[in-house]
Amino acid sequence: MDLPKNAFKHGLARGELQIGLWCSLCSNIAAELVAYSRYDWLLLDTEHSPNEVPDLLGQLQAVATGAASAIVRPAWNDAVLIKRVLDIGAQSVLLPYVQNAEEAKRAVAATRYPPKGVRGVTASGRAARYGRVGDYLKRADEEICVLVQAETRLALDNIEAIATVEGVDGVFIGPSDLAASLGHIGQPGHPVVQAALKEAVDRLKAVGKPAGILTANEDEARRYIDWGYLFVAVGSDIGLLAKNADALAKKFKA
Repeated sequence: MDLPKNAFKHGLARGELQIGLWCSLCSNIAAELVAYSRYDWLLLDTEHSPNEVPDLLGQLQAVATGAASAIVRPAWNDAVLIKRVLDIGAQSVLLPYVQNAEEAKRAVAATRYPPKGVRGVTASGRAARYGRVGDYLKRADEEICVLVQAETRLALDNIEAIATVEGVDGVFIGPSDLAASLGHIGQPGHPVVQAALKEAVDRLKAVGKPAGILTANEDEARRYIDWGYLFVAVGSDIGLLAKNADALAKKFKA
């Protein structure tokens, strides 16, 4: 059995725009439902969602029924957390709060087997089709996509050094945390924050590294795409449910 291809990683490498959705409902049913919606990628969150490994496994299985690629965000840039999500079959990970090149190198090392990294060795898990991908240990790196989050003033200061670490496939700019770091908490639309977001994508383009971002505002999303962001989450499952539930209730209640 061959190693599964990571369509998201290869699309990014070709410079193709990838439209995604944030998934925080911790539900395999919700994940399966949006997997048929023709997004390019779905982010399964564990940093700000009560998601654990057994739940993630069901969500990965659900997403696999559709065409979207799954990305998992571990709660931290931690080798143990990363190892566990890779072993259950995640091929793309988004690692939060990376501040400098050393932290980016640690993120990459957690996804690589020795001698290139520190990932614990097993070839019998879901990632290797339960032992059926015979050369998994030698080829896993080919399909693993490492995305790191730059979400502070310090991370922006170091963005070229972070982006050019070997094995980093893309840099995600976190607008909410960045706004807080810049002194404008809760105001990602503030002109200072927007200027920083524009500067970040320009600097990443200059070093040839794809940039990603999240917004639930359609106008913002289109602006970020025009600026050159390549993997853009245009909403969340929680937001879609809350917004449409509220709108329906409002039609029938004074």
